[in-house]
Amino acid sequence: MIQIVPVETKKQKRLFIDFPHSLYAGNPNYVPALFLEQNDLLSPDKHPFYKHSQAQPFLAFRNDEIVGRICAIWNNNHNAFNHVNEGQWGFFDCIDDQEVANALFETAEKWVKAKGGDTIVGPINLSTNDTVGLLVEGFDRPPVAMMPYNSPYYMDLITNAGYGQKVDLRAYLVMEQTADKRSVKLLDKLEERLKRSGITLRQFNVKDFKNEAAKVRDIYNRAWDKNSGFVPMTEDEFNYTAKDLKMILDPRFAIVAEKDGELVGFGLGIPDINQILIKVKKGRLLPTGIFKLLFGKKKINLLRVLMLGVLEDYRKLGIEACLYGRIIRESKDSNIKGAECSWMLEHNYMMNHAIEQMNGELYKRYRLYQKSL
Repeated sequence: MIQIVPVETKKQKRLFIDFPHSLYAGNPNYVPALFLEQNDLLSPDKHPFYKHSQAQPFLAFRNDEIVGRICAIWNNNHNAFNHVNEGQWGFFDCIDDQEVANALFETAEKWVKAKGGDTIVGPINLSTNDTVGLLVEGFDRPPVAMMPYNSPYYMDLITNAGYGQKVDLRAYLVMEQTADKRSVKLLDKLEERLKRSGITLRQFNVKDFKNEAAKVRDIYNRAWDKNSGFVPMTEDEFNYTAKDLKMILDPRFAIVAEKDGELVGFGLGIPDINQILIKVKKGRLLPTGIFKLLFGKKKINLLRVLMLGVLEDYRKLGIEACLYGRIIRESKDSNIKGAECSWMLEHNYMMNHAIEQMNGELYKRYRLYQKSL
């Protein structure tokens, strides 16, 4: 018999966070999430998401053994911005058992329906500003920083529970060895052309972090506003994320485009810290994980281009290509050998084309699912 239990105590939350470690034991591509990060995401007193919305984690037990987990989410800001009555599910992990999966989904659906939801979408780990999507192609290597990983059988568990595809998300790999050198060489000419229009590129000024971050937040919320399922970050949410990113930020890979002192575009590449976290047992930084993190940073050889956006009035001028190119070019004098550009909506033809022009390889695909209630 399957028992679904709402997570309410600290012990239950710890069990919820740790369940994937046992589920993926022995899988060479599994990267344990940092316990502190996951704990904050699931704590209303720690994460700014809960100032405007709600989430309820659940655990599935069979004979006192944990066999699955899920989190039901109601994002008021998302619904108001997109004019929908939609709930989400995230943090889904489950043994290969349809009965368990069905019980978990039914519990999340019932919770969302009680909030007034007529549709449920997932996986989304709180919002589209966090970890999003189910891996459906590219299971042969570990995920990069802040990207999900799951077993292939999850696809069947989800579709058999009545879910259909909402949208696919793409991840491209651009390696220094195979990148189209012609497109990179053209950057100088393209940047000169932009300068004649008053548009210049520069590195993010870490010495003025607070003001720079505020400008980037404005770009982020305005440049992504037409993306499927997007929800603007509140000031608290952006500051929360920026504080974490600041610890791994390298200004060489944080490039802004501006005109007349105003930002019109931004690109950010972050080191793939998953190359270190994959060796950190159960995502605990203590007692030895912190040393792996500190001493392993110099060995990281891949970036993730996490954010890249240009205000609508400045698109089709080549700014996107210049931002990508600058990040790639800056990596030449470092240990970085390539970058994953993710995630890209499948119908974002302009951005996908810009990456493909540089010989970017579409090597992973993620999917969002939906179901009417």
